[in-house]
Amino acid sequence: MSVEGMFQNQVLKVAEAVEQQLDSEIQRLDELDSEGIEKLREERLKQLKKQAQQRQEWIAKGHGEYDELAEEKEFFEVTKKSPDMVVHFYKDNTPRCKIVDHHLKILAKKHIEARFIKLNVERCPFLTERLRIRVIPTIALVKDSKTKDFVVGFTDLGNCDDFSTDMLEWRIAQSGVIDYHGDLLTPPDNRKAGKGSIFSKKHTIRDRGEDDDDSDPDF
Repeated sequence: MSVEGMFQNQVLKVAEAVEQQLDSEIQRLDELDSEGIEKLREERLKQLKKQAQQRQEWIAKGHGEYDELAEEKEFFEVTKKSPDMVVHFYKDNTPRCKIVDHHLKILAKKHIEARFIKLNVERCPFLTERLRIRVIPTIALVKDSKTKDFVVGFTDLGNCDDFSTDMLEWRIAQSGVIDYHGDLLTPPDNRKAGKGSIFSKKHTIRDRGEDDDDSDPDF
């Protein structure tokens, strides 16, 4: 064999060795990718099973519905079971309370992670006085057995009766009692109108009157 032929033969052998090495590396990477995908799939399935279990536990505790509690003592039992609560204090035959009812029925089904309930202030004088409920409707937002925030009347909802469910959802989300993935800085009704607004003040128990306590009450 000539020198030229030997050289060409050597080049082919080197090329074949490199090709085999590349094929082996590609196969190894494919196997690693498959293992990675399978691992991610298993983790996702575990996450979904955990979420489904949590959802069933919430439903068993009354989440997903908007219920009225007949007695004050029921309220304290509910707070022990549900760390996140939206509590509507209302009076019979009050038009604005009916508006709140409409929106909370929708949000209760959407935000199963929180318990949505309503209390008649005339049948719950102790709680009404303890939380200094002065305006009807008032929504108390409770987290970990502490009243974190209040939605008093419709002031934070555009001072109008025709605010959207999205607007109330956004306002409730300020307290952290529901999961919210939107823009917390700008009210949704303002976004639709092309306006910008930053939510700057919350109604908490600290700013509900000169005689307010210095700390949130524990239930």
